Amino acid sequence: MKKLICTVMALVMVLALAAPAMAEGETYKVGICNYVDDASLNQIVENIQSQLEAIGEEKGVTFEVSYDNPNGDAAVMDQIIQNFIADGVDLMVGVATPVAMAMQAATEDNQIPVIFSAVSDPEAAGLVESNEAPGANITGTSDFLDTNAVMNLIFAADPEADLIGLLYDLGQDSSATPIAAAKEFLDEKGIEYKEYNGTTIPEVQLAVESMIADGVDAVFTPSDNTIMTAELSIYEELAEAGIPHYTGADSFALNGAFLGYGVDYANLGVETANMIAQVLIDGEDPAELPVMTFDNGTATINTDVCEQITGKTFDELAELFADLCTAVKPIETAEEFE
Repeated sequence: MKKLICTVMALVMVLALAAPAMAEGETYKVGICNYVDDASLNQIVENIQSQLEAIGEEKGVTFEVSYDNPNGDAAVMDQIIQNFIADGVDLMVGVATPVAMAMQAATEDNQIPVIFSAVSDPEAAGLVESNEAPGANITGTSDFLDTNAVMNLIFAADPEADLIGLLYDLGQDSSATPIAAAKEFLDEKGIEYKEYNGTTIPEVQLAVESMIADGVDAVFTPSDNTIMTAELSIYEELAEAGIPHYTGADSFALNGAFLGYGVDYANLGVETANMIAQVLIDGEDPAELPVMTFDNGTATINTDVCEQITGKTFDELAELFADLCTAVKPIETAEEFE
């Protein structure tokens, strides 16, 4: 009997050692850096923070979150990341591709886990070896854009469109793949296009003036943070010219663009927080945690400008786009999501 008891106790000890340590009562330090102040990215950050609070209450742990925003300034961004490292964070969160890339470079030696969010093409950016097997200390959530779906919306609304403007920032890595896809689509259709670029709001405004002068029939912008930041400054001019702006996120439509197509950024934030918990609480290895992608099937139409631009009501457009989207939603112009 004594031998049996000893055997059982030994087995219990082995199982206890093999099981992951209980997280209850732990405090995890998380540093979140948001690339720029815009509706989509802010929505992600807000939902990361609220979901971490919910997870903390459920699991009996505390997430001590430090947040900062360099407003697109690379030098400030690097300093924010160095501050996180000096503060001994357990994990860093990079919202948008430039932040994720800077965090990747800053953690090559220390191997602090990094979870990114709103990175359109992690593989092309060199952040991961593959979306299925990231291969290092970094993984996260992607807002990959189905560019062909947006192109199909353009020609469903205006089958006679023969000149498309491609408006983006050459310095935004997130724009490279969807712009290349748009060119390929238009080339195959024999449709003419022109590229217009800007890195600041005044430059984007000048690009819009050029597009209007050139008589483009529609404008396409992927999930480009520079153009997103400028949208409130350009949407009225495009609306007055009757030029629909098709974009890669609902936040563009919130800020006045005719249509935004893409992921639910609130859900993107929630799932990013869930991945943070998987790494910190569950002990998941970022190298083996697949990048999360989402269905890009929701079109968001700005009801303040849609009839002015297209001559069609929201209901008419929703019916027109119904077979091309999983959902068509209305939105009114505002600076931030409610």
